[in-house]
Amino acid sequence: MLFSPFSLKKLSLRNRIVMPPMCMYMAGRDGLPNDWHVTHYASRAVGQVGLIIVEATGVEDRGRISARDLGLWNDDQRDGLKKIVDMVHAQGASIAIQLNHAGRKSEVEYLEPVAPSALPFSEEYRVPKSLSVSEIREIVARFAAAARRAVEAGFDAIEIHGAHGYLINQFMSPLVNQRTDEYGGSSANRGRLLGEVLEAVKAVTPADIPVWVRVSAEEYEQQGNGPETVAEIINQVKAKGLDAVHVSSGGVTSFRVKAYPGYQVDMARRIKAQTSLPVIGGGLVTGAREAEHILRADVDLVFLGRELLRNPYWPLQAAGVLGEEIAWPEPYLRGR
Repeated sequence: MLFSPFSLKKLSLRNRIVMPPMCMYMAGRDGLPNDWHVTHYASRAVGQVGLIIVEATGVEDRGRISARDLGLWNDDQRDGLKKIVDMVHAQGASIAIQLNHAGRKSEVEYLEPVAPSALPFSEEYRVPKSLSVSEIREIVARFAAAARRAVEAGFDAIEIHGAHGYLINQFMSPLVNQRTDEYGGSSANRGRLLGEVLEAVKAVTPADIPVWVRVSAEEYEQQGNGPETVAEIINQVKAKGLDAVHVSSGGVTSFRVKAYPGYQVDMARRIKAQTSLPVIGGGLVTGAREAEHILRADVDLVFLGRELLRNPYWPLQAAGVLGEEIAWPEPYLRGR
């Protein structure tokens, strides 16, 4: 299954191997991509990854995780990202972008962090400003503006970052969200921001371009969200146009996850079973047979993060392990 094609609306993948978004911290204060980013993403396309998801990209400057992250709040950033899109497409891969607002986990020192409630992530982080309703709506509009630019840059899909303790996840989590207005309390209210962002993004995205969300299906804290609650929130917003779910975990608190190969796969299966949406699953996956097993466990796509940092040509080698014939880039045939 690893090398079988997969389609979702206009998105058509040559295989089911996904490189998830991983921050490079190689941009400047301007949020523009540079030669590093072009080389990084294009080399994974040459290596035959099916879907590449560009790292967390801030919808505004204060929404970046660090001052060295990519941004998509102006047209210069859009044009820089288009160069990456074109390079990846030229090598036969598909490419999505993850749109993010870091909220209280932003370390951009020259701007004040914001959050649903004025609670810092840890003692090492600043106390964030609690967002007003009007400010929340401004952030929703910035997600829409970034999505419009992503479409103009030619991205094949858009991922909304609702995981790892960043702003949308902060609103979703009872550990962080202590609001008493329409954005706090019940799971429906805690999922309101996700629903509004999804609706705004879909309004500026052609109907054939898929939009999905990355979630932390488990917060690893007694009072935190687990797969059932996250699935409940997804079901409350999916009618607004959600096409798939990218399943990860953790990051809401500083709890250190005891990770092992495939540790998030069962979470992905449970999210799929409860939402009936396609899922991307994984977690410390390194081997071809392991990835194949995950797909046969009813996960639609499998992501490999650290392994693709170590080896951008992993798919070429995985095909050999599984006895699959796939097309190698012609200049590399001598190394086959």
